[in-house]
Amino acid sequence: MNDELLQQIQQIYGVENWSAGYFEVGSNGNILVHPAKDDVRYLDLKVLVDELLRSKQLQLPLLIRFPQILSSQLRSLSMAYQLAIAEYQYGGQHFPVFPMKVNPRREVVAEFLRDPNHCNVGIECGSKAELYAAVAQEQTADSLLLCNGFKDEAFIRTALLAVQAGKRVAIIVEKLNEMRMVMKLAQQTGVAPWIGLRAKLYSRGSGKWASSGGEAAKFGLTTSELLDCVRLLREAKLDGQLKLLHFHIGSQITDIKRVKNAMREAARVYAKLRQMGCAIEFLDIGGGLGVDYDGSKTRFESSVNYTVQEFANDVVYSVMNICDEEEVPHPHLVTESGRFMTAFHTVFITSIRDEIETFADDKPEISIDEDDPDLITELKELCDSINAKNYAEYYHDALEHKDSLHTQFNLGLISLEDRAKGEVLFWELCARALEQSKASKFTDEEFENLKKILAAKYLCNFSLFRSAPDSWAIQQLFPIVPIHRLNEKPQDYATLVDVTCDSDGKIDRFVDLKDIKETLELHDWNVGQDYYLGIFLTGAYQEVMGSHHNLFGHPNEAHVLIGDDGKYDIHTLVPGSTIDDMIRFARYDRNQLVNSYRRLVEARVASGILDSAAAQSLISQYEAGAMSGTYLE
Repeated sequence: MNDELLQQIQQIYGVENWSAGYFEVGSNGNILVHPAKDDVRYLDLKVLVDELLRSKQLQLPLLIRFPQILSSQLRSLSMAYQLAIAEYQYGGQHFPVFPMKVNPRREVVAEFLRDPNHCNVGIECGSKAELYAAVAQEQTADSLLLCNGFKDEAFIRTALLAVQAGKRVAIIVEKLNEMRMVMKLAQQTGVAPWIGLRAKLYSRGSGKWASSGGEAAKFGLTTSELLDCVRLLREAKLDGQLKLLHFHIGSQITDIKRVKNAMREAARVYAKLRQMGCAIEFLDIGGGLGVDYDGSKTRFESSVNYTVQEFANDVVYSVMNICDEEEVPHPHLVTESGRFMTAFHTVFITSIRDEIETFADDKPEISIDEDDPDLITELKELCDSINAKNYAEYYHDALEHKDSLHTQFNLGLISLEDRAKGEVLFWELCARALEQSKASKFTDEEFENLKKILAAKYLCNFSLFRSAPDSWAIQQLFPIVPIHRLNEKPQDYATLVDVTCDSDGKIDRFVDLKDIKETLELHDWNVGQDYYLGIFLTGAYQEVMGSHHNLFGHPNEAHVLIGDDGKYDIHTLVPGSTIDDMIRFARYDRNQLVNSYRRLVEARVASGILDSAAAQSLISQYEAGAMSGTYLE
């Protein structure tokens, strides 16, 4: 691939901007995946997909998980804080914690707890189910198990089981009533967990989740409630268990200035509590460390205007300054940066299966004769004589003719055949006008809109609601790139639609360095041709937030380790959901369904419409169909 083409491909898809060093375009035009930043090892993603489809006999769509990237991100996070702590001579340590809500899959949690980098990574739980799973996981002796979210007595009793198993458990109080429950159960059982207080700060984050922080936030104690908790603990002689102060100002913080403000406020609250005699050791700053999904390095909602090192530096320096000013010890810093830790480690692979025909595609041969209305002949003349100088004028004329066409049809002045001819001519003229506009240095906004209207609509074999739900729910941008043919310049513009029966099942917003693109540049595609698209950075929240809309289930999944010289090990294969899985999810009983279908068919036999052999064949086919996958095959 020559340098000029590589530069064009980079400008179109921006891989170097958002990939954080994990993905790049290879000289053969395929996407390459690295297990860590600046790691010379790689695998060819197209080669891997081909093997999974042919040798392993999997079907698309595919979720490919790279566990080494999880370890790499944990190492990057830990190193950033270690460097900041060393540079500023900070007196505390860093304790990374993985919040299970971001991706509760066992394989993800286990990879972090394996912790080959000795980061003392812990777990954060926000529900009874998460806590139940976390209690039994093996952790390093110094790591933390944090209990967040609203709690009942069963939740707290489960947390006490973890304390008795030797874990460093902090129950983080969200409400005064929780404090009373914790104290009561601690006195009843004789088991005293560490206690944390979640403060409701005035400071807020930035971006889509800014409303989750600030005075109106769902979680957290007001200043007066914090003081009440301290009073209650002292009265019960449990104040020695108060070990942690927690706050959270929002996920995916886009602007580093908001981080600094929040750290100063939180550090001040910590310092005042220390001066009151509370021996708090840990300051949990929550999540918020963002991911640059579009690569623009700005305050835009799908980006961030800082690096992980800048974030860590500002946290450490801001907390240290306030603590030194207030003459209190530097607390250990706890982070819950789940999005940063997981987003990069999965790639979702789908394929184009068909094209949804648009007006511009449906252009049958037409002939114009002397009996056609003037409106039709005029559109034909416009279409035949459009050029680089008059395309804008002729396009406007065509818009007027289209309005007249529909008005005359509604008045009964032209036939259905005339209307069809007029529509074909109108869309042909639009396509020619758009082609002429591409050569112009100054493209009007109306032609950008026309490009979206005329763009191909490709049917892709996946469910948006299952595998990239944030694209629909909150308009999150995810990088979408063909994983091959990148040594060819794309010539087509397209939007993507999924296989669900929902009109919202589409992607028409794409990553761009300076804007949001409404169409994606793709290569020419024909039915029956393999053309694979990767949706990148889906490792955070998408798996757990995805719904079973239309009863589309989990895709097939592969866990892959990257070795030397382009070699790799397909470590684990996880089959996707079957129809049987999904009907059980919807609370149907498979045996009842089969028996019901059998009765329907047997009734046809009794009426003489089917013979017994044909009926048995139908029943067998219906029964076997339950083991099929939910996606197109």
